[in-house]
Amino acid sequence: MYGTHSKRDMEIEYQSQVPILRPSIHARRAKITVKFQDLYGFTVEGNVDDVNVLNEVREKVREQGKVWWSLEASKGANWYLQTHVSSTLKTSLKFSALVNAITLKKLIRKGIPPVLRPKVWFSLSGAAKKKSTAPDSYYEDLTKAVQDKVTPATKQIDHDLPRTFPGHPWLDTAEGHAALRRVLVAYSFRDSDVGYCQGLNYVAALLLLVMKTEEEAFWMIAVLLENVLVTDCYNKNLSGCHVEQRVFKDLLTKKCPRIAAHLEALEFDVSLVCTEWFLCLFAKSLPSETTLRVWDVLFNEGANLLFHVALAIFKMNEEELLTVHHVGDVIHIIQRCTHQLFDPDDLLTVAFDQIGFMTTTTISRQRKKQEPAVMAELDQRLRRLNSINAGDEQ
Repeated sequence: MYGTHSKRDMEIEYQSQVPILRPSIHARRAKITVKFQDLYGFTVEGNVDDVNVLNEVREKVREQGKVWWSLEASKGANWYLQTHVSSTLKTSLKFSALVNAITLKKLIRKGIPPVLRPKVWFSLSGAAKKKSTAPDSYYEDLTKAVQDKVTPATKQIDHDLPRTFPGHPWLDTAEGHAALRRVLVAYSFRDSDVGYCQGLNYVAALLLLVMKTEEEAFWMIAVLLENVLVTDCYNKNLSGCHVEQRVFKDLLTKKCPRIAAHLEALEFDVSLVCTEWFLCLFAKSLPSETTLRVWDVLFNEGANLLFHVALAIFKMNEEELLTVHHVGDVIHIIQRCTHQLFDPDDLLTVAFDQIGFMTTTTISRQRKKQEPAVMAELDQRLRRLNSINAGDEQ
C-alpha cells in the first residue's frame, strides 16, 4: 500500500475495495433481511433498503476518491502533510499551508479513501512523529521482552480476545488473536497506569484492520491515549471517562434541552449508552464504515468530535425519544439507530451542522469543572469498597 504505485494503480486498488452489493432477486421480492460483508470483513444484517443505502454510500466514496486523486495530481502525493503553518515559513508558504489545511479539513469530513486512510491517519494523528522519537526496533523489542510475562492486564486481554468481534474472518482466528494480543500486551507495558482497559480491544482490533501492520496499530493506540483523547480516560478508575460522561450530560442540556429534560424526567442515565461510545470510540456501536468516517475526523480535529457525534445520535432521534416513557425504550431507540447508521453523512451532517460549534476552551473548562466531583465520587466508592472488604475479613 505504501509502495511507489502510480495514480492509476492506486485507483484500481481503491476501486477493488468498494464492491457493489447485489442482494438476490429472492431477497428483493421477499423484502427479507439479508447478510453481507462490509469492506472490512464484518457481517452486516439489513434489509434491501439498507443495501441500497450502502451502495449509495460506496458510490459517494468513489466520487470522493476521485477528488483526492485529482489533488494528488495537482499538489503532489503528500500534499496533505504540508498543512502546518509555522512562523518560520515565508508568507507565500504560510498561505499555501493554510489553504491546504482548510482544504484537508473539508475533505476529511467527507471521508478519506480507504486506500489512503492508513497513511493519512498515521501522519495527521501524530503517530508517525511519536514513532520517530523511539528506536526503530522499539515495538519489536518490546513485544519480545514481554511475550512471556503474566500480569492482571495480560490475563484480562486473554479473556477478551475471543469476545472481540466474534465471527470476523480474520480477527476471530488464531492469527488475528495473536496479533491483537501482541499490540494490547505491548501497550500495557508501555503505560502501566493504563495497563489494559476493556474497550481498547475493539479500538485496537479495528486499527489492525485499517493500518495493516501491528507496529502502526500500536503507535496509533499510543497517540490516541497519550495525545488525542482526554487524560486518564483508560486508567484503572476510568476517571477521565467519568468526566466525559458528566461533560456530555451538560452539553446535552445545552444543545438538546427538550431531550435532556425528558430523559431526566424518566431518570435515564446517559452513561447507559455513552460509556461504550467513549471507551470504544463507537467501534462497537456503529457500522464499521461509519465508525471509520468518525475516526477520520477524530485523528485530524481531536476528541471534541466524540461529543458532536454522541449529541448527533440523540438529536437524530429527538422526536421519537420524546414519545417514550420507559428507560428500556430509550436504549432500544438509540441502539437501533446506531446499528443502522449505514450512511456516515447522515450522522456527520447533523454532528456539524445542527449541533453547532464547540470550542476546545469551552470543553476544557467543562472538564475542569467536573473533575473535582468525579474524583470525590470515585474516592467515596473506594472507601465504601474498602469498608466492605474489611467487614468480610472480620
